Amino acid sequence: MSLMISVSGIRGIVGESLTPKNLTAFAMAFASWTLQKKKERQKELPGEKPRIVIGRDTRPTGKAVGDLVSNTLLLCGCDVTDLGIATTPTVEIAVADEHADGGLIITASHNPVAWNALKMLNHRGEFLSAADVDELLDIAEKELFYPARWDAIGSITHNDRYDQVHIDKILKLPFIDTAAIAAEHFRILVDCVEGAGSSIVPQLCQQLGVESIVEVACGGSGLFPRNPEPIEENLADTIATLKKSGCDFALVVDPDVDRLAIISEDGSLFGEEYTLVACADFYLKKNIGPVANNLSSSRALRDIANRYGVNCYSAKVGEINVTEVMKEQGAVIGGEGNGGVILPELHYGRDALVGIALFLQAFTLWRSSNKGGTMSQFRRQFPDYFMSKQKIILGKTGRTGLETIFTDIACEYDSAEANRLDGLKLDFANSWVHLRPSNTEPIVRIYSEAPSKIEAERLADELKLQIEQRTSGK
Repeated sequence: MSLMISVSGIRGIVGESLTPKNLTAFAMAFASWTLQKKKERQKELPGEKPRIVIGRDTRPTGKAVGDLVSNTLLLCGCDVTDLGIATTPTVEIAVADEHADGGLIITASHNPVAWNALKMLNHRGEFLSAADVDELLDIAEKELFYPARWDAIGSITHNDRYDQVHIDKILKLPFIDTAAIAAEHFRILVDCVEGAGSSIVPQLCQQLGVESIVEVACGGSGLFPRNPEPIEENLADTIATLKKSGCDFALVVDPDVDRLAIISEDGSLFGEEYTLVACADFYLKKNIGPVANNLSSSRALRDIANRYGVNCYSAKVGEINVTEVMKEQGAVIGGEGNGGVILPELHYGRDALVGIALFLQAFTLWRSSNKGGTMSQFRRQFPDYFMSKQKIILGKTGRTGLETIFTDIACEYDSAEANRLDGLKLDFANSWVHLRPSNTEPIVRIYSEAPSKIEAERLADELKLQIEQRTSGK
């Protein structure tokens, strides 16, 4: 299979599509792109080396990939600050704090363990835009690389303090009240799927005031005990452990900790779509302003925005796309329906750690007037929609012909409002369905939402069949 290249990074299966050759090529291209951008920003410092921050998740291939990438950057004249094991949002924060010129995160996020990737950040610690990615790909294709002379290679510095820096920044947010959280005597299960959150997530919870933490898959081995995407079909064992544990609820993150899912005390999923919804509802009480999500996210965020009399804007799927809309519209909080929360007050990046803090504070506030209230009861405070998330694996032809297929489907469903910003979204009066090629896997994602689970699944099944019939020629 070929590499997946998008604003979400460059990812593939190690030893197949992700090889030493293309890792080296893209690292060299990133070094050249970073140097070019540095010269544009700082014309008065033409001789200063670019500084790049790197971090990785716990995958078994991570250190080897990280060492290869780091040494390539050094030989291209870049100085490197290596955080070692670090979450994606922690690296994003470090890039800004270190006044670095870019960042690379070695993680394939929710993909299975055989995958790895380079997530690329600009000097603000934000994902590259589509235009930036195009520039980098042009550099790679034309091999416009600039290896350093023997006496101009870069140096490497190791820095393991950023976990606590990240936690401290969260604790200093004005709405965080650790005493109030501690007063609830929470007992929480934490599942980090053996990823980069294995240490920092329990530490954060403890410092936020959580009384008791039951750790599941927090050894940091990188050998994921299940499919690492934190969705219902992958969480059966975690749910069973939660029910036996007597915990108030569970917090589940993906391997690089930019997604957060919550499981209620009775084993029901709070819903990754509702992570952002609950956080936004709490935050708008403190700081009123517009909110933003992506086109595949629940209508529930729009309903919350209406409660507070603010606008809700939707972007193409992808963190940088949501970030750009947030900046354009002045959104005070946003994110994606996969459990990703972006709080500009901290930084412009999906951050499960700040999501945990916001969510704990939201639940604590609700419990203050609902003594003994449970997480499942808290969930009922929010608009109730049901989603179906399906996918179609693309064959050898890949995305070829998808645009024509989407056009045909839009014409057939002329009673719906069709949005072609990102694949095809069909908005009906009481439901919607979104068809789009994934940025991270060779699949078409089919997300639907409706007032009932049956209706959401029916709509997704119907559109999945439409695509299958057209791709099979029937």
